[in-house]
Amino acid sequence: MPSLTRRSFLIAAAAPALLRGASMTPKQRVDAALQDVQADRPPFTLWHHFGLEKQGAEAHAQATLAFHRDYRTDLVKVMSDFPYPRPAGPWHELKPVDNPFPEQLKALEMIRDGLKQDGKNAAYFVETLFNPWNVAEKLSSPAEVQRLRKEQPQKLLDCLQAIAKSEISHAKSALKRGAAGIFLAVANAQEGILTREEYAKFSEPFDKMILRAVAEAPLNILHLHGEKVYVDYFAKSTGWKISGLNYSMHETGYPLRLARHNWHVIHGALVGGIDHRNYRTRTVEDLRDDIRMAIADAGRRLIVTPGCSVPNDSTPEELRRLGQAVGAFAD
Repeated sequence: MPSLTRRSFLIAAAAPALLRGASMTPKQRVDAALQDVQADRPPFTLWHHFGLEKQGAEAHAQATLAFHRDYRTDLVKVMSDFPYPRPAGPWHELKPVDNPFPEQLKALEMIRDGLKQDGKNAAYFVETLFNPWNVAEKLSSPAEVQRLRKEQPQKLLDCLQAIAKSEISHAKSALKRGAAGIFLAVANAQEGILTREEYAKFSEPFDKMILRAVAEAPLNILHLHGEKVYVDYFAKSTGWKISGLNYSMHETGYPLRLARHNWHVIHGALVGGIDHRNYRTRTVEDLRDDIRMAIADAGRRLIVTPGCSVPNDSTPEELRRLGQAVGAFAD
């Protein structure tokens, strides 16, 4: 018998986890991943930007629900592209806002009500938040935020704190509307933007502030965005009130098995395993191999997803492939 490569061995070993005729509900699969319990198949999801914010809450909610139902995802990751309100004066002179994203809250209510119609097959949904640094960049520009950091650091800190307090209000409102948690995106903790020390001073306190404020939620996910993001910094540090860690192992070169080994959180799941960059060219068999490798590296505490949003121009046939690969379309 020819010898097996490590890749083929791990794929073969993980094969029993990819089952057909799944009988668990979407919520049960996600719960199993969080609790390190064997599921009938791995839970999965994927997402992209709909670009419908100008059309209002209803269009956004309808697109989100249709995407979930069409591709049979086990977790609804709600995109949030409505802009943060601009102040009347300079962009950095901000006060906390009780309801910074009113249209998004309307959409969440519609998504909640729509998912209830699925009965026992209803899935959890999580609300996306972009961290305060990213919001500041959108209010001005990346260069302007860096200029303020260097020239008037306290003004930037005050600005970021005001945004964090506003996002806390929104996050709590999202939970009241049925969200299982938040999906907090962090893109500035990486080489070329901030050093580890700069991130620890100018961003980490506010990112943690948001997550601490909703720590009671069962499904808070931290998303690390970018190819040079400091995955090891987050995997080894403490104080992050999260139950899921999402990043691109393909972009960063940081294996899931290393994240599993280093991650200090006892109860939680790794969220990833699929390369979002070349998603459109991956066949169902390619994706099935990727999933088996991810299971071999991450174990049962895995929610299969891309490392980030898949291309917005992905076709319905391409979007369906991940569900086919994981076994969601057994019928």
